[in-house]
Amino acid sequence: MEASEPRRRRAAIVCVDDEPAVLAAVARDLRRQFGERYRIVRATSGPEALDALKELVARGEQVALLVADQRMPGMAGTEYLVEARKLVPDAKRVLLTAYADTEAAIQAINEVDLDYYLLKPWDPPEEQLYPVVEDLLTTWEAGAALESGGVRVVGHRFSRDSHDLRDFLARNRVPMRWLDVERDAEARELLQVADVSDGRLPVALLEDGTVLERPTVLELAERLGVSAAPAEDHYDLAIVGGGPAGLAAAVYGASEGLKTVMVEREAPGGQAGTSSRIENYLGFPAGLSGSDLARRATDQARRLGAELLAVQDAVALRVEGAGRIVELSGGGVLSANCVLVASGVSYRRLDAPGFDTFTGKGIYYGAALTEARSCAQQHVVIIGGANSAGQAAVHFSNYASRVTMLVRGDSLVRSMSHYLIEQIAAIENIDVRVNAQVVAAEGNDHLHSIRIRDEDGERDETVDAMFVFIGAAPRTDWLEGVVGRDERGFILAGADARSAFPLKRDPYTLETTVPGVFVAGDVRARSIKRVASAVGEGSMAVSLIHEYLAE
Repeated sequence: MEASEPRRRRAAIVCVDDEPAVLAAVARDLRRQFGERYRIVRATSGPEALDALKELVARGEQVALLVADQRMPGMAGTEYLVEARKLVPDAKRVLLTAYADTEAAIQAINEVDLDYYLLKPWDPPEEQLYPVVEDLLTTWEAGAALESGGVRVVGHRFSRDSHDLRDFLARNRVPMRWLDVERDAEARELLQVADVSDGRLPVALLEDGTVLERPTVLELAERLGVSAAPAEDHYDLAIVGGGPAGLAAAVYGASEGLKTVMVEREAPGGQAGTSSRIENYLGFPAGLSGSDLARRATDQARRLGAELLAVQDAVALRVEGAGRIVELSGGGVLSANCVLVASGVSYRRLDAPGFDTFTGKGIYYGAALTEARSCAQQHVVIIGGANSAGQAAVHFSNYASRVTMLVRGDSLVRSMSHYLIEQIAAIENIDVRVNAQVVAAEGNDHLHSIRIRDEDGERDETVDAMFVFIGAAPRTDWLEGVVGRDERGFILAGADARSAFPLKRDPYTLETTVPGVFVAGDVRARSIKRVASAVGEGSMAVSLIHEYLAE
C-alpha cells in the first residue's frame, strides 16, 4: 500500500490492480487531476486493499472512491467491491475492465451497486477518465457535506415536527446532523448548553449560534435563506412545481431565452426526488437516486439562468388580459405571459383507524429516506405495489432486518417494472404479500402494531415503521373553477380540453382550457406516471409555449 501526504486529512481514493504498470498509471492519472483534494491509496490485491480500508476506517478517515481491476488472482474486482462496500458503504465504486469483460461489468452494476465501469486503456484521461471521476466525486462530496452538516436538529424520532424538519433539510440538501434526544448523549449536552427543555423540542441549532425552539419549516427555511421572494415583476414563463417535469421546463425555458421562474412547495425533485433509486432512466446505466437527479437538474437550471423559489405554494390562478397571475402562499404573486402547471401528485392518505394519529410517528407517506438509518435491524412495512414502493423496499432492505410489502392486488406485474420485481425477489429479507391491506394502526406515543387483512382473515403484527405509497391525488384544488379538470382532479389538455377552449384554434397538445396555461407531468389527465415521460413533457411544453408567444 502507498499513500501520499498522510498527514493531511483528505478523503481517500483507493486503487487496486495486480498489474504494477496499470496500477502506477491509474494512480498517476488520478493524482495529477485530483491529488490536491484527495489522497491516492494504492494496493496490489483485493485483500491488501481491504486491509488498507480497515486502517482508514479505524483512523476515522473518509473514503470517497474505490477503483478496482476486475481480473485479479485470488479475489476478482467484483468480490473485492462486495467486501469493501461493507466497510465504506458510501464510497463510489468503479470497475476497471477489458472489453472482453464488459458483460461481467454490467452484471456488477446489480451485484455490487457499481457506479461506473471503465474500459482499459482510458486514453486520453482528459476525455475518458477525468469527467467520470469528477462527476462521481462531486456526487460523493454533496452527500458527505450533508452528513457532516452545519445545522444540528435535536428531537424525538417519533415526533411529527422533528420528522418534518429533518425531511425538509434533507430534501433541500441543507447540511444537517440529526440527534435523537433518547439515544444520543450529545443531544442532551447540547440541550443543557442551549438551556432548552424537552418540552420545547425539536430544536434547531444553526451555525451562527442561533437556537430555534420548535420552529416551523417555513421559519427554518427563512432563517437559512432557502425561501425567497420573486426577483422580477414579470416573467415569460412561471412554472408551478419542481418535479422532473417542472425542472425540465426550467432548464429548457431558461436555455432558450425565456425569463423563467419555478416555484416548489417542498423541495426540488418533487415526489421523484424521494426515490431511493431510479434504474430505468435513459443514460444512467447504474441508476441514480431521485435526490441526485434533482440536484443535477436544479444546478443545471440555475446555471442556465432560471430562478427557483422554494417553500412556496401556488394557491390561486388569475387571468388578467394577456397576463397570467399565480398567487403564492407567502402572500406574493408571480406575473407571467405563460404558466406551466407541473404540481404533480401526492400519495393518497389511508382512511383507517390510527393512521392520522401516527402520521410522522412511525407512519410516513412516501419514502422518507431520512428515516432509513433509524430503521436499522427493525421491521419495516411498505404499503403499495408500484415502482416507488418497490424502490423503497429495496432501499430499506439495506437497513431493516425485515421488510414486508403489502399489496392490495393479486400481483406486482401490472403496476411494477419487471427489473424491479426481479430485484425484490432476489432480496432475502423482503417479503411480498399480495391481496393484503392494513385496516388499523395501533400504538402509544408512536406506531407499534398494525392489523392486516388478507385471504386468511385479520391479524395483528408488530411493526417499527410503515411507509405508504398508494394512489395519486393531484395537487389541483387551487385551480378549481379556472382550469378544466376531470372527475379525479387531473388537468385536461389538448384534445381533452377542446370543448371548453375559448379560442377559434384548437389548444396545443399540452395546453389547458385556459390559453397560455399549460400542463406537464403526472398532474395531467392520461399522463404516463414515469420520470422520463414527465421530463419529456416538461421540455415539450417549452416548445409549445414558444408557439403560443409567437401568436
